[in-house]
Amino acid sequence: MPAMTQQEMAEFVREGAIIRRNFVPSDLVNRARSLIDDWYRRELQPDLIESYTQRTFAPGLGTHPDVLALFHRSGVADLVESLVPDTQPVSTTQIQIRVPDAVTGVTQSAKAMHVDGVSCPHLDPAELRTFTLLVGIVLSEVNERDSGALRYVPGGHLRMAEWFSTEWSVGMTDQVPPHIDGEEGTPLLGQPGDVLLMHHLVPHAVGQNSSTAPRVMAYFRVAHTRHAHQRLQALRDPWLEYAPLRSFAV
Repeated sequence: MPAMTQQEMAEFVREGAIIRRNFVPSDLVNRARSLIDDWYRRELQPDLIESYTQRTFAPGLGTHPDVLALFHRSGVADLVESLVPDTQPVSTTQIQIRVPDAVTGVTQSAKAMHVDGVSCPHLDPAELRTFTLLVGIVLSEVNERDSGALRYVPGGHLRMAEWFSTEWSVGMTDQVPPHIDGEEGTPLLGQPGDVLLMHHLVPHAVGQNSSTAPRVMAYFRVAHTRHAHQRLQALRDPWLEYAPLRSFAV
């Protein structure tokens, strides 16, 4: 089992994220990417880009076995288990593409700093769609921050938990506190097959893609088995659903 090392667990507690480089086998990456590329060439509708961005690109591929294999047949599921042993089944994929502006003539909106599922602009502020752990698998080269790279705030999970505990309440429209909203974040640069494991509470953003190639990511949202019953508590206690990490967080 390719479980997390003690050093990686300590890093995850401190930073809220770790990256495993060149982790997903190339055959799995190539099969998934071929399906997505075919959809992109044949079925992408430029006038629906904002809708795709809020939900998923290639919606018909979210449950395709070759896309789910990125999680279930690559060893990623074992990495996840070493962080969150008790999880709900992962049965769907969110495919996110940052489309080059020059390709479609449609400007894809940037995403401001946020925590997934909290005060989403397109949802009722009182509605929470949170989870435990975000797994992102890189499916295209991302060499520059301006090529649509995800940008995250290392250590931001601890700052967000404090904010959720002391200042935030259900129904607020602010997604993050001002001191985090103004941060640029660290860009996720990498190659196909790289894996990001990121605590749900880590704030992140994404900008427009000024390159000539689409940036393609597959995201898997992992939820603890009891998450639906303890959403608010999990926002305020970053290690509630990470039993193996509690000793590192003392």
